[in-house]
Amino acid sequence: MGLLDTYLPDPDRYDGRMPQRRCGVSGISLPAVSLGFWHNFGDDTPLSRQRAIMRAAFDAGVTHFDLANNYGPPYGSAEINVGRILREDFHTLRDELIISTKAGWDMWPGPYGFLGSRKYLLASLDQSLERLGLDYVDIFYSHRADPQTPLAETMGALASAVHQGKALYVGISSYSPSRTRRAAQILADMGVPLLIHQPSYSMLNRWIEEDLLDTLDDLGVGCIGFSPLAQGMLTDRYVDGIPEDSRAARDASLNPDWLTP
Repeated sequence: MGLLDTYLPDPDRYDGRMPQRRCGVSGISLPAVSLGFWHNFGDDTPLSRQRAIMRAAFDAGVTHFDLANNYGPPYGSAEINVGRILREDFHTLRDELIISTKAGWDMWPGPYGFLGSRKYLLASLDQSLERLGLDYVDIFYSHRADPQTPLAETMGALASAVHQGKALYVGISSYSPSRTRRAAQILADMGVPLLIHQPSYSMLNRWIEEDLLDTLDDLGVGCIGFSPLAQGMLTDRYVDGIPEDSRAARDASLNPDWLTP
């Protein structure tokens, strides 16, 4: 990049246009809207577009960037691309950002490349930090519940990430209310509070309203929903059918059968 490409963030980004909301009973506030990198940050999207998205978000007061180890495609590429943009555009702004990543879904071959073992979670975090070019992440998540691994082992790995200085806070994603309650207690016994839960939530997917929100409120744990627009189904993207360049046409995460003709 040349001198003319130097990013100068909007000096009015904290003028109140983006509300900040307290995350549970912690000292952390998060913007009402965060920027997730599940899509559009793999090697199938131009880096220039990714850079423009991150700049626009930060200028609008979005201070939370959310990743996972396997975001891409290919797996890991979102962290690599975001890491590059962080170095080139945000290297003086790290302390203004909350950066999170996750591990739990499949990442590499073999029995130690997915789910919730201590070996997988801590190895994955080390790899994520290397791809991102960071010394630590602000939040490290268990990306999904693992019925095969004792919950104490999974939560112990999260606690170790904090004790080792590789994560400041920990979270869980898509855990049931009962498992969330047990996870919070295990972490509390280790001296590491559960900061946040990240479930899917939209007008089309309201499962968390049954018990999870009350559980989180009782525990003092924050909640941040992913896919609030149901991957575009709650926009005008599919009003006239399925565009060839749309997510439903090219990505398995959005099944075309979910769309009503």
